[in-house]
Amino acid sequence: MPTIQLNDTPLEYVEKGRGEPVILVHGTLGDYRSWELQLDPFAEKYRTISYSRRYHHPNPCEGDESDYSAALHADDLATFIEELGLDSAHIVGNSYGAYTALFLAARHPERVRTLVLGEPPVFPLLEQHSEGRPLRDNFLEEVWKPAGEILERGKMEKGVKKFVDGVVEEGAFEEFPPPVQQLILDNACEFKAETSSPDFWTTFTHEEAEQITTPTLLLTGEQSLRMFQLIVYELKRCLPNNEYVTIPESTHEMPADDPQRYNEVVLAFLEKHAEAVA
Repeated sequence: MPTIQLNDTPLEYVEKGRGEPVILVHGTLGDYRSWELQLDPFAEKYRTISYSRRYHHPNPCEGDESDYSAALHADDLATFIEELGLDSAHIVGNSYGAYTALFLAARHPERVRTLVLGEPPVFPLLEQHSEGRPLRDNFLEEVWKPAGEILERGKMEKGVKKFVDGVVEEGAFEEFPPPVQQLILDNACEFKAETSSPDFWTTFTHEEAEQITTPTLLLTGEQSLRMFQLIVYELKRCLPNNEYVTIPESTHEMPADDPQRYNEVVLAFLEKHAEAVA
């Protein structure tokens, strides 16, 4: 696999196709393989690149990973784009990958042609939200914190299942095909890094969102947790140049739940904006 070497870590990636660059940014417990259902369809028109973020398989996950944050991953992505010899790219992110993409647009706007955000877990946006804050707090108490405690006891698979079932639905992990389960378990180490990082829920404000003028597609799943939907609604309210789409019958795992519909929506958005930003 090709690798971009940052100062202190390698980022492995795959790429396919030719044309304007599109970079796919995976979420928690994912890696470059998370976009297998998007790689070929996107590559028909674009140079499509799927990489593994810092600490994610097959990149090293060892030592002190307490610096895990959306800002760190955004800075990594900015360097990754530069090292690929690109000025900028279309950025497509899901979950924490979308959190990373959002920070990239805020910190390095010159690197982003368009932005696709699938339910970024920007929990700070719910701090003053009358409905969202209790949902967020309950998730942290009932899912996030227990999953982290289980991981600290060394029970990696049990901790991963606790989180996945809490984010998608009860029993979700067991219903995933074996290759998907293995992909998730391959990233258990990075998940432990996430749950122990003091800045994982990196601060991001409504005012910062208002400064992002990049054309943005906001995506939410019809069957996603309400708190994720509320975060997307907050971004819809603040981002000055956005489009909003709900993917029917999909959960937080939109790219995998209905890849045909997801791909159609994202590719239509990219095609709409490609000439304007070329």
